[in-house]
Amino acid sequence: MERLQKILAEAGFGSRRKVEELIKKGIVTVNGEVAELGQKADSKKDDIRVLGKAVSINEKVYYLLNKPEGFLCTVKDPYNRAKVIDLVPKEPRVFPVGRLDADTTGALLLTNDGDLSNQLLHPRYHVKKTYLVKVAGKIKPEDYRRLEIGIQLEDGITLPAKANYIKSGRDWTVISLTISEGRKRQVKRMLKALGYPVLTLHRQKFGPLDLGKLQLGQYRSLSKDEVRLLKESARD
Repeated sequence: MERLQKILAEAGFGSRRKVEELIKKGIVTVNGEVAELGQKADSKKDDIRVLGKAVSINEKVYYLLNKPEGFLCTVKDPYNRAKVIDLVPKEPRVFPVGRLDADTTGALLLTNDGDLSNQLLHPRYHVKKTYLVKVAGKIKPEDYRRLEIGIQLEDGITLPAKANYIKSGRDWTVISLTISEGRKRQVKRMLKALGYPVLTLHRQKFGPLDLGKLQLGQYRSLSKDEVRLLKESARD
């Protein structure tokens, strides 16, 4: 017997937080009765349904996607806009781990492994993410140090980051920035706080996963070793 939230998350209905919302809405049933939060069930014996459709547990899959600009990190959109799940196989159902803004490109993990997703997003594990950031203006040497010490934002000071100069033009700079938090629009807010509006943002690495030669809009399945390393990064 397992908690219903875990079963639904593993079936690809989203994170545990999202499936809790489905249960609260009363659209989940177990053996014909409306389910309750915290309820346990047997995925092999019980008749579990969402909106009347039977739930089946799929083999866990893990995709690394090089997200293009304009795609939303969601599984459902009322305006029928382009979504990242449109770029990977429809079955088994997967969901994005975390979010990248519509105008942000780069490394995005999609999976039906709800447990791993929760671990990767949990603030206690500090999974590293590396971004290539193009900003307006020339970044001052002392501001690299400020990024590495921590930037005071409205929701608290950021953890130390790693910032490296890549290249620059007359009125712009490209840097590599590695952070170990997952605050909303964190990179953009960090640079804005220093007076450098972000022009483009691309995530090159997510934990141990590197895009390598993967082109925008392309995805690949993770190897067993990569899945193992990913799980280890969510425990360290």
